[in-house]
Amino acid sequence: MANAEEISPLLVVILNIFSSYTAVTLNVITIHVLRKISSLPKPVRILLMSLAVSDLAVGLIVQPLAIATLISQNTDTFQFDKTSEVFGICFTAASFLNITALGADRFLAIHLHLRYQELVTHRRIVTAVITIWVFSATVSVFDLWDRMITAAPATLLAIVIVCFISATFFYSKIYLTVRHLTNQIHTLHVQQVSQNVESTSQNTARQRKSAIATFYVYIVFLLCNLPHYSINIANRVSRRETSDSEETLIIYTQTLVHLNSSLNPLIYAWKMRPIRHAIMEILRNIFSKHCC
Repeated sequence: MANAEEISPLLVVILNIFSSYTAVTLNVITIHVLRKISSLPKPVRILLMSLAVSDLAVGLIVQPLAIATLISQNTDTFQFDKTSEVFGICFTAASFLNITALGADRFLAIHLHLRYQELVTHRRIVTAVITIWVFSATVSVFDLWDRMITAAPATLLAIVIVCFISATFFYSKIYLTVRHLTNQIHTLHVQQVSQNVESTSQNTARQRKSAIATFYVYIVFLLCNLPHYSINIANRVSRRETSDSEETLIIYTQTLVHLNSSLNPLIYAWKMRPIRHAIMEILRNIFSKHCC
């Protein structure tokens, strides 16, 4: 009868194979849809596409490397390969920064109103996305060199804390504002006022829906990532060797991090009507071709 040490790696491999396939498939569809639709604001589309690319890379690069490492390694030394870890840090950092940028964008859209279009231009969004990817690659190199660069762990910890505080601020403000706007929209409908106010309420409702979608993306990101990074930060701060049980726990929490790349496209389809309709149209076309 197989013992727990033999079952654990096999279970993690199966989970990663499944989530790798779903991450690749769902994010390829999402990227295709985001290139086609025009009803979403351009900054949101660019940032969502950047996030989808990082999620696609997790399923296409990080998880296959992790699976290959788990299959080839002895179960007594059950841990991820350093290459997988470096790529994982790069793409996870890119995801976190993209989600933070989405929160900042929706925060500005809700609070600046007409000034938003003057401040958030196409060029600035593209520059922000390029900066995010360059910065994420730099962070992953820092982690690779952390034994040679004494300040690297402290630097990475500071970056994580700053990003977490910033994202939490933006999404907390978004949540509170959305609640206020929801009450405001309800009041306007009850009062049955003029068409101008009705138009204003429709615009407010659109802003509210896009803000809610990004808020859900952030919450799911936290649920999938906090366990793993809390353990890693605690180990780095304590500077002690991890036990076998902690190593196994790290692997399971890392698998949860990978699963986040499959969940994001589902949130887009659930909370963003243009994406949902476009995906349904693609699926209808696929089924109609197979049926014929």
